Amino acid sequence: MQATEQRLLATGTCSVRTVHFHKQIENMIRMVVFDMAGTTVDEKNVVYKTVRSAINEKGFDFSLDEVLAEAAGKEKLQAIKSVLASKGITDEKLAGEMFTNFVAQLDEAYRIQEITEQPNATKLFRALRSMGIFVVLNTGYNKQTAESLVEKIGWQQGVDYDVLVTASEVAENRPRPDMILLAMGELGITDPAQVIKVGDSTIDVEEGQNAGCLINVGITTGAHTYEQLQTANPTFIINNLIELLPIVDKENAPISAV
Repeated sequence: MQATEQRLLATGTCSVRTVHFHKQIENMIRMVVFDMAGTTVDEKNVVYKTVRSAINEKGFDFSLDEVLAEAAGKEKLQAIKSVLASKGITDEKLAGEMFTNFVAQLDEAYRIQEITEQPNATKLFRALRSMGIFVVLNTGYNKQTAESLVEKIGWQQGVDYDVLVTASEVAENRPRPDMILLAMGELGITDPAQVIKVGDSTIDVEEGQNAGCLINVGITTGAHTYEQLQTANPTFIINNLIELLPIVDKENAPISAV
């Protein structure tokens, strides 16, 4: 019990039940941050296939597995630089040309390809919001691309999610925690122990850890395998978004008064 709570009890300012109520509110999960592609959005890995295409058109021969290992979850210019760096290549001009090509190819791919939500995404979002928990989408995409995906799926702000934060809105991207901290600020949350992060790559997990999130969840529906996710030491690894509900329920379960 904290010193403040002990003092309140000693002075008769509040009861044991009231102290436990306040502890429960302090300990509740109030916000869940979800990555998009591979986590809540099913786009058949088109983003990383397009990264691979944009790089290999410059005379390289990276496999999709190599691209996923280096690029998953990152802002996409940084993702291209990371793939090149895996072969000891650091060429800003070349990376910039590849990124420009990538953006054009991705816009076209998303225009013609069917984009759907990952299983149970909307169901989970609405369940969380019905419990008073904020739903945040965050992504290594730029704002325009992210908004086009949200629109294509049919998610509505204020109905399915509360805030969308993208890589183009912050100074530093994953694994730095800037996107999560920005969302917390917009929603008036000051304690990262009230936040859960969910993502399909190790860098998603690291982002949540760097933000101080209480729970960091890897999900196997996207870029990284169970074994790859394990290397980031997530709190949990799940196979379907709906598996997050019992985790939240357990964390927000009432604390019994003594």
